[in-house]
Amino acid sequence: MNKNFYITTPIYYPSNKLHIGHSYTTVAADAMARYKRLRGYDVMFLTGTDEHGQKIERRAAEESKTPQQFVDDIVDWIKDLWKLMDISYDKFIRTTDPEHKETVAKIFKKLYDQGDIYKSTYEGLYCTPCESFFTELQLNNGKCPDCGREVEKVKEESYFFKLSKYQDRLIKHIEDNPDFLLPQTRQNEMLNNFLKVGLEDLCVSRTSFTWGVPVSFDEKHVVYVWLDALSNYITALGYLTDHDQAFNKYWPADVQLVGKEIVRFHAIIWPAILMALGEELPKQIFGHGWLVINGGKMSKSIGNVVDPSILVARYGSDAIRYFLLREVAFGQDGNFSNTALIARMNSDLSNDFGNLTSRTVAMIEKYFDGQLIGPGHANRFDAHVKQTIKDNIALMEENMEKLFFNVALEHIWTIIRRLNKYIDETTPWILAKDPDHKDQLAGVLYVLAEGIRIVSIMLEPFMPTTPAKIWAQLGIEPGALTAWESIYTFGSLEIINAKKGENLFPRIEVDKELAALEAAQTPATPPAKTPAEEVPEITIHDFAKVKLKVGEVIASEKVKNTDKLLVSKIQIGDEIRTIVSGIAKYYTPEQFVGKKVVVVTNLAPVKLRGIVSEGMILCAEDEDQNLIAIAPEKDIATGSNIR
Repeated sequence: MNKNFYITTPIYYPSNKLHIGHSYTTVAADAMARYKRLRGYDVMFLTGTDEHGQKIERRAAEESKTPQQFVDDIVDWIKDLWKLMDISYDKFIRTTDPEHKETVAKIFKKLYDQGDIYKSTYEGLYCTPCESFFTELQLNNGKCPDCGREVEKVKEESYFFKLSKYQDRLIKHIEDNPDFLLPQTRQNEMLNNFLKVGLEDLCVSRTSFTWGVPVSFDEKHVVYVWLDALSNYITALGYLTDHDQAFNKYWPADVQLVGKEIVRFHAIIWPAILMALGEELPKQIFGHGWLVINGGKMSKSIGNVVDPSILVARYGSDAIRYFLLREVAFGQDGNFSNTALIARMNSDLSNDFGNLTSRTVAMIEKYFDGQLIGPGHANRFDAHVKQTIKDNIALMEENMEKLFFNVALEHIWTIIRRLNKYIDETTPWILAKDPDHKDQLAGVLYVLAEGIRIVSIMLEPFMPTTPAKIWAQLGIEPGALTAWESIYTFGSLEIINAKKGENLFPRIEVDKELAALEAAQTPATPPAKTPAEEVPEITIHDFAKVKLKVGEVIASEKVKNTDKLLVSKIQIGDEIRTIVSGIAKYYTPEQFVGKKVVVVTNLAPVKLRGIVSEGMILCAEDEDQNLIAIAPEKDIATGSNIR
């Protein structure tokens, strides 16, 4: 049997606002990686950061940094977060890593040389935050269907990947391999909404910005971020290098975990690229759901994100990891709330598991001075306890293989609840009153300690720091008695040296903690804005005084010694005007040139930074003060009147 196992998460956009939803994917992957290691597999667990693209270039410009400086400043923060969450990745890849960039350029050239990439012109709609192209039909009320933001009309020379060529092969592969794309809802969505509707060839290069992997044979082009980013799963293994041992060992990936919003990239574009390269497809792509708040996806733009570092600081990583994997059926959306988190910690961790451990250790200390030797005397409940453990070990393993983390944990908790019931059935505090029942008492406490040992090992993939604390309280040295194989043999413990330690999961006072947690998660209130003066109504005659015309930006550059201003030459019919605009944070000069804009042409000239500005370009501003230049819906001649 092949004992190698390769699991990946998406590589994340470098932002210091990663939230609990991002942690959800990575914690799930980590639990699976840890489980497989315990089962004896040679595991490769890959995560990392997706650092190229137009949105990075823009964000860096806003902060007056180079793109490389911008991403370098954030990546260490992300690694620190994964350390805080006890993420045991084997490799962290950055798409700015030199070897990744070299291999992406080779992949692009290989596809071009064999005719799978060709040059043409792209004209269409592009969402910069999502780095995604869309057709008019795919938009939602004229906006990006994924993030809800405005899209831009883009026209530029581009290289295209023959995605349509692989449409039928993709359909056949998905239909012939029912476990390739899970859950079933994602499979249905990809087949019915994309593949069977018909695929268009994919734009895979851009010329309107420079922050990306240069196309080796045409360096005014950079590789489109999704071809660049998706390739990380094989470039991380040394693909197309002279040290490709890891690729030969681990590829194809066993499981690639992705959020449902990027399933189409991973289930359509990525397999098509692999088909074109002549490589095997991943064995499984699993598109999990979102953690939502009040029915809406967590989003930085609407300010409803939950910072995992705050939660870990208060409760420890194991409690947060447990909640994420226990509360939600993996693959479905699940609601996050502070109330649900605290309720789950009190019920499962404090009442069920924490009390079981502390009571057992305390009784061994109290009744046997902390030491038990051998299993003691059996009683009539032991057989049922042992059978419950045996049955639920098998069910837990079965559900882990299916990525049903919450169900796997439910089977562990079935054992925990059975052990708690066993205490009630055997009443050790009553047995302790009669010296003649001491051997029976020893037998009861042995069953409890051995059951807790087995549970602690089963919990290790989900809660990696708690088991060692339990072993310390039972006097167990890491080794044979903490190996996964040992859970199949009830009675492996020979000597128990119990010593009560810290309370693993103290009970939380709900109302008090909810108030404290809400305060910790609430950002400081910004200074109140001065209410704007009420704008008086105007008549149609007032509005008619403003002359609006369509113009086209024919040249643009930054105003020296400023971060905000662009000076542009605007063609308005037969006239060319110079206009200074405060939009340098939102458009580079290269992006602005060629745009159709709306210009106020009868505004009195004004001198800005020594430059005479002869009008105003109209922009829309959202509540976050992001600006988008207003443009006509369809192409129309410059100089056309707007009324």
